[in-house]
Amino acid sequence: MEGFVTLDLFPVDAPTDLYFEQQARSRGYRVIAGIDEAGRGPLAGPVVAAAVVLPERFDLPGLTDSKKLTARKRAELFLQIRSQAAAVGVGIMPAEEVDRRNILQATLAAMRLAVERLRCPADYLLVDGISRIPTTIPQLTLKKGDSRSLSVAAASVIAKVVRDRMMCAYDRRYPQYGFAGHKGYGSAAHRRAIAEHGPCPLHRRTFGGVREHLERS
Repeated sequence: MEGFVTLDLFPVDAPTDLYFEQQARSRGYRVIAGIDEAGRGPLAGPVVAAAVVLPERFDLPGLTDSKKLTARKRAELFLQIRSQAAAVGVGIMPAEEVDRRNILQATLAAMRLAVERLRCPADYLLVDGISRIPTTIPQLTLKKGDSRSLSVAAASVIAKVVRDRMMCAYDRRYPQYGFAGHKGYGSAAHRRAIAEHGPCPLHRRTFGGVREHLERS
């Protein structure tokens, strides 16, 4: 497909570094954005995507897939990424959009929005996962990209911290669900709260664990 690069051009065992960014630059691209999301699996809350453009010479010890980091380390890296990145964009799709579009399409829409919100237009994208973003910008999808590309890892940290902070804020509005603890994921405590109180406006109506409670009401 014109405008896209296949993963077969690159070794699959590349480490978490700037290898993919350097390969893109060697092909003439100059503004390379890493893209990742947080919140595909939860029963409640938005899906949040981030796009991050790193400087050509970038080194941030400890930066990797946000799921491998403690909350404290993510918060530290969040500040460092924001101060060192050439550009950061964030896209958010709320629960009602997840229900309307489905989770995959909502995720891709959030990713595209994050790219559009970069202050310097990207000319190449490194996208975590296997699904391409609906845009004409050339892109490479990377399985486990947040463990292989520093740009994608940076995006994973930004997306995760932004979403977690949103869920903590929602916890103050809906304290009965415990969002500050589980961040909307389907923990046993969260499922008990849904059974006791019913879903709130943040819950994804089309997700199992929520849908059946709506059907009973």
